[in-house]
Amino acid sequence: MAVEGNEDVKAMSFEQALDALEKIVDDLERGDVPLDQSIKIYERGEALKAHCDRLLKAAEDKVEKIRLSRDGKPVGTEPLDAE
Repeated sequence: MAVEGNEDVKAMSFEQALDALEKIVDDLERGDVPLDQSIKIYERGEALKAHCDRLLKAAEDKVEKIRLSRDGKPVGTEPLDAE
C-alpha cells in the first residue's frame, strides 16, 4: 500500500531505507513529536518497512549455496533451497 508523499522510498537502497526507518523509530520513541506529525512519520515508516521487506525478499531469492568438491574447492552453485 503506497502512501502519498512516500514515492521516494522506492528509489532508496536497503541501507538508506533502514537508516530512515531507524530515525523514525527514534523520533517516535522520544515521544516529543506532535500527534499529526507522528501519524505522518509512522505512515512513512510503514512504507520504508515494506520496501525493506521487498528488497530482502529479492536478495534471498538470489542467494545461492556454493557446492564444494571432496577436496573443498568450489565447483559451482545451486539454489539455496534445492533439497
